[in-house]
Amino acid sequence: MQSNKYKLNLFGIVLVAVIGGLLFGYDTAVISGAEKGLEQFFDAATDFDYSDFWHGFTSSSALIGCIIGAFLSGFLSSRLGRKKSLFIAGILFFVSAWGSFAPESGILPKGEPTMILAVVFNIYRIIGGIGVGLASAICPMYIAEIAPAGKRGALVSWNQFAIIFGQLVVYFVNYLIVRSHINDPAVAEWTQQVGWRVMFGSECVPAAAFALLILLVPESPRYLALQGRDDEALQVLCKLFPQEHAGEIIREIHATATEKREPLMRFGWLVICVGIMLSVFQQIVGINAVLYFAPRIFESMGVNKPMIFTVIMGVVNISFTLLAIYTVEKFGRKPLLIVGSLLMSMGAAGVALINIITLPAWVAVMSILVYSAAFMFSWGPICWVYMSELFPNTIRSQATAIAVAFQWISNFAVSASFVPIYNYSHSMVYVIYGVICLVAALFVWKLVPETKGKTLEEITTMWRERSKK
Repeated sequence: MQSNKYKLNLFGIVLVAVIGGLLFGYDTAVISGAEKGLEQFFDAATDFDYSDFWHGFTSSSALIGCIIGAFLSGFLSSRLGRKKSLFIAGILFFVSAWGSFAPESGILPKGEPTMILAVVFNIYRIIGGIGVGLASAICPMYIAEIAPAGKRGALVSWNQFAIIFGQLVVYFVNYLIVRSHINDPAVAEWTQQVGWRVMFGSECVPAAAFALLILLVPESPRYLALQGRDDEALQVLCKLFPQEHAGEIIREIHATATEKREPLMRFGWLVICVGIMLSVFQQIVGINAVLYFAPRIFESMGVNKPMIFTVIMGVVNISFTLLAIYTVEKFGRKPLLIVGSLLMSMGAAGVALINIITLPAWVAVMSILVYSAAFMFSWGPICWVYMSELFPNTIRSQATAIAVAFQWISNFAVSASFVPIYNYSHSMVYVIYGVICLVAALFVWKLVPETKGKTLEEITTMWRERSKK
């Protein structure tokens, strides 16, 4: 009975935390349904030319905020704590959603597309991106610092599930918003004037829920212990573990940390390099380019009804993320990353081959699905698991911030380079991704340590011993 109480407490805390992941997915994907109406709205502007550059920037401006938020996450989470930082992220999500819904803010003329309004709208999107950057770094970190060692990988993987689920939710919401006016003869005009606003504004609901609910969860016990607030840390741990186990964790934290913070390079360059490269590889294997441009890819392969296959791919992604959740503690982190990299390389090779010789369309579909599914049970969730547990306690905030910032920079680089390379040669882009996947597998095999079953304090000790060699 007592053990059920601990499980329920842990479940409740993790459930609230992963709403941050859901908002991550929601905010980054909402633009997919809104961008056409947004483009039509600003095309009507008379004081400036809403060019392809403008539209490209408006569609991706949130990524600028993501990079800023990732860099800020280290400072905020170490100075204010994980809980307060996540609350700030929730507020930023809400402000961005409301501001994107009504960028005029009662000051500018309502419904008049102008350059000033376009700038204000992008500022609101960047604010939301800062929230995404904070959540992407701190949510996995918070879950890892709460979770028992034997369940940490699975629980952090739920954050990736929430991201994918958030993307699917917003696709469905966008569809319902448009569908509600599908019989309206003036649906195009409605979408241009109102539809895109409602899509962005719909995020206010989960954002407000997250900001309020995060106030109900405790602060990370490891953060509290490193701040010298042992009594508070013990109170939190006693809600998650038997009292004797909770006291043992406190002692382990202090045994591995003589200070609440240490210099970033205190544990050597390898741990920082491994963390950064894991983040970079997660993006340069090309997954976001495939996800963002899936309808275009399927259409170019001669697939009928590309949107249906995009939805199928979304269902496959969800299914294989669940597979990762239930296997990460059984098989470990490294095997999943290596196997996933090899399968992704095979999927990319299949797509490249399709663009060289004539093969049935189903071969192309299967290759893309293999590529996407392999990512979802490997690099998708496992990279976030590593981001949450790889770094020693005393440098975790700053090291995670740097690694996640590199992730968002890599995301931007891949997204920006995909279309030019794809238009130059359909096969070349997948050859590049396939080779990168093989390099990623080699990198994991040679340099990335297995962390399955280790406490965060044991991982800290491992890096401290390595730095002395």
